[in-house]
Amino acid sequence: MGKVLGLVYGVLAYVVFLASFLYAVGFVGNFLVPRTIDQGPRTDLVTALPVDLGLLAIFAIQHSVMARPGFKALWTRIIPASLERSTYVLLSSLLLFLIFWQWRPVGTVVWDVSSGAGRAVLLALFALGWTIAVASTFMISHLDFFGLRQVYRHLRGKVHEPPGFVSRGFYRMVRHPIMLGFILAFWAAPTMTLGHLVFAIATTAYILIGVRLEERDLLAMLGDSYDRYRRRVPMLIPWSRK
Repeated sequence: MGKVLGLVYGVLAYVVFLASFLYAVGFVGNFLVPRTIDQGPRTDLVTALPVDLGLLAIFAIQHSVMARPGFKALWTRIIPASLERSTYVLLSSLLLFLIFWQWRPVGTVVWDVSSGAGRAVLLALFALGWTIAVASTFMISHLDFFGLRQVYRHLRGKVHEPPGFVSRGFYRMVRHPIMLGFILAFWAAPTMTLGHLVFAIATTAYILIGVRLEERDLLAMLGDSYDRYRRRVPMLIPWSRK
């Protein structure tokens, strides 16, 4: 029964993630959802900035701390190892909903691309960014990335074995295509408000810090194989040297 409940928990965590991801597309793109990056309770910058940066900081701390191997080792003394990834996904998704709920828009326009061609290009980049982020998870192990494989293997009575290091698809062009996709999606705004700009700058800064922390862990875990990959493939900008 415990294994079945673990599988149910993993599936529910994944469903919550899907809901938060789909809402995030509408939130950043300002469409379909009731509260977006530019639609919600309006306040002045002095009031909005601490709230918005505080929300992003809470997400960043949870997202980074829970991903570190040292925390995982301690955390799995409290919860089953098979549920560690699902719990990480669930808490990250719930914090995203907190951001969507409590975000304070700042509507001052920083730029507004009025030409039809220019707006079409930016919207295409917006869609491309989300597509890259999603597709990249399938180029490693989508089920493992979101904890589903772990709970399924536990149900079958098998020990979870992390997928081996691979370099295929977008991962042959950049080392962190998921993060590249998010950066594209966050910055490709035909109308960029001050609130959206704060969001884009803060999340990009977090991504740049986060990928360096992740690479430190990957080097410790994978050793020379990842070091050779890192020397061969740029981090975020295709065809660059770093």
